[in-house]
Order: sequence, then structure tokens, then C-alpha cells
Amino acid sequence: MDLGIAGRKAIVCASSRGLGKACAFALAEAGVEVVINGRDARTVEATAAEIAKATGSKAIPVVADVATPDGQKALFAACPSPDILVNNNGGPPPRNFRELTREMMLDGVVANMVVAIELIQKVIDPMAARGFGRIINITSSSVKAPLAGLDLSSGARAGLTAFIAGVARTVADKNVTINSILPGAFDTDRLKSVLTKASAASGKSFDEAAQARINTIPARRFGQPEEFGAACAFLCSSHAGYITGQNLLIDGGTIPTAF
Repeated sequence: MDLGIAGRKAIVCASSRGLGKACAFALAEAGVEVVINGRDARTVEATAAEIAKATGSKAIPVVADVATPDGQKALFAACPSPDILVNNNGGPPPRNFRELTREMMLDGVVANMVVAIELIQKVIDPMAARGFGRIINITSSSVKAPLAGLDLSSGARAGLTAFIAGVARTVADKNVTINSILPGAFDTDRLKSVLTKASAASGKSFDEAAQARINTIPARRFGQPEEFGAACAFLCSSHAGYITGQNLLIDGGTIPTAF
């Protein structure tokens, strides 16, 4: 399918690896110029070079922490007028909520709620003026089914979801859409880190911990980042202008809900 977005420009946050990289790759395959972002210079530059070589699209490396004002300035210096914004940021590590300090909670809310809102504030009116805009928030399946230990991540991302639900309706008539994608267990470095910790805590091998997790997924496998990227690219396409304010759960059927 021709997604109808060749020549568009996108900022993809936290896109040097994992699901963010998959989204940037899929957009670049559709002919979109992409900003590749992360905090490790070597990884960011390598990912940008890989995507440019594989797709023929321009990929601009921007080493920056999107949670900071300077980091956001760097993104917009590289791409002043994005047609597409993919919000993404790492979540806080698992922790018993009793251990959370006020500073930890504020940092978590800033990273997983406030930053996305700040970036949306910067792009939404220019997008509306041009008559095209696609904004994707990568959140988590824990927004729908919160997990103990991930309370801060779940709470901040759920706050973003509720905040954006109303905002999305205010620009729908300008062909600007805002949607969220809620990933379940995808085969990424983050999942490997979680499984390594689970293995150590349970005394099981890594493979046993991974299989135990797979057994909870009706699809009986982990998701592949490329699948996630393809879904993101479609929601950013010219064909998705009638989809807004929605939360697309991609979890292999793990959360047993009808809606």
C-alpha cells in the first residue's frame, strides 16, 4: 500500500533502537524524512546511517534528551516543521510504589506525560495551519491493565491518554490526528532486561523465564518491532485521517477485553 506520505518530515523520539527505531524505519520506507533521536551518540548515528542506507530516505541524527528544553530545541532545530510526531520515552524501572519519592514521581510524570504534551503544543497549530498532521504516542498496554511495580509508568501514561483524548477532537477537522499505540511484550532490549531480572529473581534460566512469559500470550510469541512500526506508519498515513483519539492495543491478545 502506498501510504501517501512520501516527502513528509517526522520527528521520532527515542528512535535509536527498539520500538521507536521500528517506527522510524517504517516511516522512512514510506519515503518520510526522519529525525532519529537518542542519548547515546554512537547508537543514534549508527541507526540514522542504517535507516538511510536501507530506505534511501534522509535520516537526521539528533543526540538529545527530549525531557529537557535543550533537547527539544535540538529536535526542532533539525526539523522545524514536522508533519509527523512520534512521542516515545523510556519508562521508570519497576519499583514498589512504597519506595517512590516525590522526586521520582515527578520525574516519571515529566518523562511519560509532560514531555509528550510539550512537544504536541509545539507542533499542533502549525500542523493544523498546513492541513496535515499525525501524532502518535507510544504508551503501554499497562495503561489498560496496570501492573504492580509499574505503577508510576502506568499512571503517567494513563494521564497522557486522558489528557490527549479531548485535545485530539479539537483538531480533527484540520486533518490532524492524535492516536496512541499500546505495546505488550515485544522482542526488544527492554524486554530482555525485564526477563533477565525475572530470571535472577525466580532462579529460572533466561529461556525458562521467556517461555513462561510467552505462555501468557495467546499468540504464543513475542511481538516483532517491525509489526509495531508498520502499525505506526499506517496511523501516520494519508489513509488514517478518520482515526483519531484512539488507543491501539498490540499485545498478541494478552489483555482479554472486547473494547
